[in-house]
Order: sequence, then structure tokens, then C-alpha cells
Amino acid sequence: MFENDKNEFSEHLVTINRVAKVVKGGRRFGFAAIMIVGDNKGRVGIGTGKAKEVPEAVRKATENAKTKMIRVHLKENRTIHHDIVGRFGAGRVILRAAAPGTGIIAGGPMRALFESLGIKDVVAKSTGTSNPHNMLKATLNAFKISESPKSVAAKRSKKLNDITSSKNI
Repeated sequence: MFENDKNEFSEHLVTINRVAKVVKGGRRFGFAAIMIVGDNKGRVGIGTGKAKEVPEAVRKATENAKTKMIRVHLKENRTIHHDIVGRFGAGRVILRAAAPGTGIIAGGPMRALFESLGIKDVVAKSTGTSNPHNMLKATLNAFKISESPKSVAAKRSKKLNDITSSKNI
């Protein structure tokens, strides 16, 4: 994890993949990197970068992630509002809201995404694939389809108390 003081983004390197191109004289190696950039306050982005050298690939991935940042609605700045299922390709992730003190129960790339986002309590399960690209994109898909109670109340033309009260169940 890298911390930048000037822009207050936390950066997580998810994976570096070495790829080879076979040419007449042998192999040419290149590197592909996946970075996660977040502000720990509900904004996060995922970026990829390719280059002949690792530092350049990481730099490109970081710049790409900063341009693709999205806002995620958090409950009490620690968890998500409701359970969500996100899908992308063969990847399927299940995200569940958790009680205070639970921590981040998630594997691999999803853990880094939650840490960059500022989520403190969540339970996540990935099914279908272990490919970091698809896991992260499925998680972003889940965040994009999630809604805060405030936005649901506005869509239904109701008051926030009508949506969040447990009497309506």
C-alpha cells in the first residue's frame, strides 16, 4: 500500500502479470499491473496499465484508476447499506453488510478494494472465478447497483422514515 500526502489517496497494487511476446530473436517481456486507488471516504477506482518495465506499468495503472473513480454510498462510513450480488463475466461476488467490529472478511483483490474505499465491516464471497480482473469488476458492478435508503425514498416519493422503519416488513 502506498500513501501519498499531497492528494490523500491510498493506492493498492493488486497484481503484476509478466507477459511474453515471442519474436525472431527470443522473447520480449512486458508487464501488466492492476492498481486500486481510493480516498478511504467512499470513492474508489480500479486501473490497469501495461509497459516494458514494472514501475511504468504501475504508474499507468494508477493514473488510469484515478480517472475511473466512482462514489459508493456507505452506511455510517463503515459498511454497505444492504446485501448485493455483482456480476461480471464469469465472476460473481456476494457482498453482505456486517455488524460493527466484524472487520473485512474478503479474499484477495476485494480486500484491497474495501480498504481503499474505507469500508470497515463487510462480508464478501467470490464465486465463479479467481481472476482478479473479473472479481474487481464484479465488485464494482455490485457497488454501482447498490442504493442508499435516501435515493430509494426519493424514487418512491416517500419519506426516509417510511423506508428505513422495520414496521414495513
